Amino acid sequence: MAREAPESNQSSRPIRLIRTALRRGGPATARATALPHAPRPWTRALGLTAVVLVGAWLGLLIVGNVRTPVGPMDTTMTLRPSFSGGTKINVSPLGALELDSHVAPVRLDVDVDRLDPDRSRALVEHPERLSGLQDEISADVRDGTTELAVRSCVAVVSGATALGLAVYRRPRRALAAGGLALALLAASGVSAAATWNPKSVLEPKFSGLLSSAPSVVGNARSIVTEFDVYQRELARLVTNVTKLYDATSTLPAYRPDPGTMRVLHVSDIHLNPAAWHIIGSLVKQYGIDVIIDSGDTMDHGSSAENGFLDPIRDLGAPYVWVRGNHDSRTTQEYLSRMKNVHVLDEGRAVSVAGLRIAGTGDPQFTPDRSVVAQGDPAERMTGIRLASALRDQKSAGTPVDIAVAHNPVAARETDGTVPLVLAGHVHKRHTEVLRHGTRLKIEGSTGGGGLRAVQNQEPEKVRASVLYLDRTNRQLQAWDEITLGGLGLTTAEVSRHVARPPAPSPSPSPSVSPGSPTPSP
Repeated sequence: MAREAPESNQSSRPIRLIRTALRRGGPATARATALPHAPRPWTRALGLTAVVLVGAWLGLLIVGNVRTPVGPMDTTMTLRPSFSGGTKINVSPLGALELDSHVAPVRLDVDVDRLDPDRSRALVEHPERLSGLQDEISADVRDGTTELAVRSCVAVVSGATALGLAVYRRPRRALAAGGLALALLAASGVSAAATWNPKSVLEPKFSGLLSSAPSVVGNARSIVTEFDVYQRELARLVTNVTKLYDATSTLPAYRPDPGTMRVLHVSDIHLNPAAWHIIGSLVKQYGIDVIIDSGDTMDHGSSAENGFLDPIRDLGAPYVWVRGNHDSRTTQEYLSRMKNVHVLDEGRAVSVAGLRIAGTGDPQFTPDRSVVAQGDPAERMTGIRLASALRDQKSAGTPVDIAVAHNPVAARETDGTVPLVLAGHVHKRHTEVLRHGTRLKIEGSTGGGGLRAVQNQEPEKVRASVLYLDRTNRQLQAWDEITLGGLGLTTAEVSRHVARPPAPSPSPSPSVSPGSPTPSP
């Protein structure tokens, strides 16, 4: 056989491989040898996607922001990658406001950099300009977001294209990466527009200095009645921030709406002395009309612990209390003799600060190991007796506005007999509208689980809630959930929630039997 001439061209190498494979192993070996390193399509697609995402992120990080004036303030607006979307307004040094404004893989960050002295001085010297400040801020926000959208498109496409060119070294692949990045940004914009929630500012989450939260968030009545579109809501929010920055030595006073009653709900203090300082601060800051404690103020209920209750006299608001499973009858008797404290038990009702409140103590005292705990059946019977007392109050022409029980199992039995029932016990915050229209609010531990919480790996958070009720019909309008970062109190968070009207009751009153099942919270 004649010897084959050597191939001079590099492109003939696959042909030699195929011929050699045919001689040694047949067609199957030839196919395997001809393309030893052929990349799979899904691998190429995955690599291109990674290049696009990293390039787009780098583009946004480097040039995807704009500095724009908003009223008398200088701000920086930025788009950031995010799994949940939303809007975050950073107001240094006060903290930040988070709004669930949209659902998309991008988040809008607005950083308030500084208060411009010249524009602020102009507002002070010409107070008539305040009347048009909201419109001016709305226009500034609109112009800033438009410029940010254009700049972000350029940043995303440029970043993805540049990284694609560096990785693939082929202009066609680089342009494909830029086009895909632009398509992803457009899809994110469509998702944000489709899920845009103009009422998100009604329920903001504030984190930062606790004392400034009421002024930044605003009061319940003005939020519900005055804010109707997102731009005006954001404008009012920024206007409030402007007022905060304009104060030199102290924050501006929070003037409560005279038509709104404020109730502070606390629970499960468990002998933590820090709770009294927190409650006193909240009473002063929010202008609290009445404090409602849903029990477990003590830990063992012994008479030696009674002195722990003495600071209640100086909290600055009436104190309504029901017995928890860690509070003894001795504890109850001590509190009943204290001025400005209203102890509720067996469905007793009192009128405090314009509200009619009724409650009952927990039927069990668990620190007493000589008595076998009766469990949920005893709690349900206590709840049924409380519901009966509530119906009697309504028949007598003195309907109850708020019911209180320590255990949620007992509280659920009042469904249909009262608009609002408060409970604690489980150390977890929970809110729901029950089947027959009663709203159940379970508060977490205002004492952070008590001093025993230091045994845990992480301290339990301190929780309390401020309830806003209309003075005319005494219906719940909104509530602020206040959360502090455990015993160290290193963080503070305030979340606003607006009460939606409950669905109409399917029947005029619930039919409850002692053995009826009650879902756990």
